Amino acid sequence: MSASSPDSRPPSIGRRTLLGAAAVATPAVLGVATPAAAAPSPAAATSARKKPRALPGGGDLGPSVIVFDPSTPGIQARLDQVFRQQESAQFGTGRYALLFKPGTYNGLNAQLGFYTSIAGLGLSPDDTTINGDVTVDAGWFNGNATQNFWRSAENLALVPVNGTNRWAVAQAAPFRRMHVRGGLNLSPTGYGWASGGYIADSRIDGQVGPYSQQQWYTRDSAIGSWLNGVWNMVFSGVEGAPAQSFPNPPYTTLSTTPISREKPFLYLQGNDYRVFLPEKRTNARGVTWGNGTPRGTSLPLSQFYVARPGVSAATLNQALAEGLHLLLTPGIYHLDRPIQVNRANTVVLGLGYATLIPDGGVTAVQVADVDGVRLAGFLVDAGPVNSATLLEIGPRGASRDHSANPTTVQDVFVRIGGAGAGKATTSMVINSRHTIVDHTWVWRADHGEGVGWETNRADYGVVVNGDDVLATGLFVEHFNKYDVQWNGQRGRTIFFQNEKAYDAPNQAAIQNGSIKGYAAYKVGDGVTTHEGWGLGSYCYYNVNPSIVQHHGFAAPVRSGVRFHNLLVVSLGGQGQYECVINDTGSPTSGTSTVPSTVVSYP
Repeated sequence: MSASSPDSRPPSIGRRTLLGAAAVATPAVLGVATPAAAAPSPAAATSARKKPRALPGGGDLGPSVIVFDPSTPGIQARLDQVFRQQESAQFGTGRYALLFKPGTYNGLNAQLGFYTSIAGLGLSPDDTTINGDVTVDAGWFNGNATQNFWRSAENLALVPVNGTNRWAVAQAAPFRRMHVRGGLNLSPTGYGWASGGYIADSRIDGQVGPYSQQQWYTRDSAIGSWLNGVWNMVFSGVEGAPAQSFPNPPYTTLSTTPISREKPFLYLQGNDYRVFLPEKRTNARGVTWGNGTPRGTSLPLSQFYVARPGVSAATLNQALAEGLHLLLTPGIYHLDRPIQVNRANTVVLGLGYATLIPDGGVTAVQVADVDGVRLAGFLVDAGPVNSATLLEIGPRGASRDHSANPTTVQDVFVRIGGAGAGKATTSMVINSRHTIVDHTWVWRADHGEGVGWETNRADYGVVVNGDDVLATGLFVEHFNKYDVQWNGQRGRTIFFQNEKAYDAPNQAAIQNGSIKGYAAYKVGDGVTTHEGWGLGSYCYYNVNPSIVQHHGFAAPVRSGVRFHNLLVVSLGGQGQYECVINDTGSPTSGTSTVPSTVVSYP
């Protein structure tokens, strides 16, 4: 059932009830010239006058972007109004971005519902301080936080009223570039079920308490301390992270992140909006903003086509062809052709979970084999006519070296079904070398509308054909065949969370030749070098609990193909795994929701 209005009843708990069975600047100071900083030559100015752009850059951000400053009256009432509308609107059409100008705000509690993003408009999180809370809880769902999807917090400093901020989320709910001057509680009131989560470029001065969260990934941050772990807690580049100790406690800790580049963000320089583009870091550790001005470049809003819902794909492509970037304001965009990103260093940034729906079986977004494209902050929702692919990074056979300036895909989420009928053979294809996929949730829906083994058929979640691709925070769930199929060389994944498709009707429906079931994460037979850290797969075959999955992970047996800290879990005995990876690892058994683990493979 679609919970599209504030008074809708919570949907049936369905497959997630057993998830929690375990215990509890300015351009000058940036040091980089920006396009706006260079004065045009007389000839260029004359040329620009002769050939004006057909589409303007910049403009109003629209009615679903709500901007506050410290003197705005009735801030709390407006926040409450949006929350009432969005609290249980899991598959509704509302989309909102709540933006706070630099300054100090007192006595606020910004509760976030579905498709709601909150962010500060400073160059640093500490430019915008809320003496109060940014809260996600699960009262709408009887204390179960496993469906608290599609919401985000960015670029704010919080001073929680009671010392600890509550952020009880599941998938597709990033906590980026935040400074919590206190603690952070990742579980709902009453410590109910919770599943999933991602923190990056954030500083939490006090303790982070995951409590009932089964898995979590924290990247390039600083924390005071970490309380506990359930199944799979992964850290890379985190100051204050617990020591490596998987599986007991289940901490996977890397001292640095090999390559990272933070998500672009909107900010104010005086009265003018700009988009900041953080620079790439190697062997990163800690936040990017902790010691003065962050490093990177900046673009004025005048270089973006500010898109509104209802605009055509042809217009979006015209804007790109004219050299503009795209800022997708909150809402739903229907596409009758792909958005074609052909120019190096193009930015496509969504606000408030802007949602792209490809109609007629087209692909939503196609990126050329070029340097430095940044895709961030939007949702792709499959249409009722099957799309061969929904998102393509690079064409088939892409082979150019992008190591100096990779493409990044950040907080780009994919959904097949749930909000209505949807189908896609493959959701996300990565063909370009050196691409960084930094936090995605690619989800074939198991509840909502348009859901069924064939109704929202989607065989493959993420397929990686490009070499040297890095995934940091990879959440992929419920696909009919392989959730992740990795064919490129030298791929790396730090943190993977998966659930196999719950609705398989029988063993034959998932049979993969002589193998029982398709692995959640499959490394291609021709791959000679690959590495993964902190990967988990869960099964909950509630339609037919007799189904057996041979393994969660499959890979060629070679010294260059290595995995660290793997686990599989049968949720309440609804289906079982025989092994963890290939033929290695103990089977799950009975109704005990206890992981089977492999610390190192091979």
